[in-house]
Amino acid sequence: MKYKMIVTDLDDTLLNSKKQVSPIDKEAIMKAQKAGIKFILASGRPTFAMKELAQELKLADYGSYILSFNGSIITECSTGKNITEESLTKEDIHLMYDFSKKHNTHILTYINDEIISETNSEYIDVEVNLTKMNHRKVEDFKKTVDRDAVKCMLLEEPSYLKKVEEELKKEYGNKYSIAISKPFFLEVTKLGVDKGTAVKKLADILGIKIEEVIAAGDSFNDLPMLKAAGTSIAVANAQPEIKEIVDFVVSSNDEGGMAELINKFIFTKN
Repeated sequence: MKYKMIVTDLDDTLLNSKKQVSPIDKEAIMKAQKAGIKFILASGRPTFAMKELAQELKLADYGSYILSFNGSIITECSTGKNITEESLTKEDIHLMYDFSKKHNTHILTYINDEIISETNSEYIDVEVNLTKMNHRKVEDFKKTVDRDAVKCMLLEEPSYLKKVEEELKKEYGNKYSIAISKPFFLEVTKLGVDKGTAVKKLADILGIKIEEVIAAGDSFNDLPMLKAAGTSIAVANAQPEIKEIVDFVVSSNDEGGMAELINKFIFTKN
């Protein structure tokens, strides 16, 4: 199979424990792009929090894209323009706020490249540190969130949040796309919006068959794109349930997993 596109999750997949692209992985990525492979970043992160990495990997020079907010937005790196954007309404986000209060979780959303929440939390701090976005703590979440936003997130201790996810899917699974990314992040986007839908849409735009797409990930919000892609890859540090459903498992995010993927599937003669 001659592959034409690699789509990868960021945190705990492409990025190592230092939140960087390892030199061995970066070298392989650049080699793949020079060979004509589209290299796509797909993350639950906001667009703002992905641009620096896109610049580091020179995605604009090779006509590549980023899929942010779990696929809610597809951005063309060469122009900086969003070619698709799907949002929750303010009423949707207010509904999730009520649910979060009822189930004693933190909740945040994103407005004008800021993280908005009513509370402080060690888990919110993780998102702030990951995204390098300003965190604005407000007195009245609903009053502040007076417009549509792409995504919201419920946050709490992992074992409890898993139970909250079950309740949320039971009550609103037919209304929203719901998935855990990091164990303490429960992400909510517009129904039908996920990384898999975005990958299919982008492949269609680029005239690439889905069989020619490789997707790599580690967590539950990666499942839709892993299932959509022609070939699915998990890193060795992925959630056990993810490793069970993929086609191949490569080395961990700290051990050159992306370089192994690229060398195996792009540059090895079959």
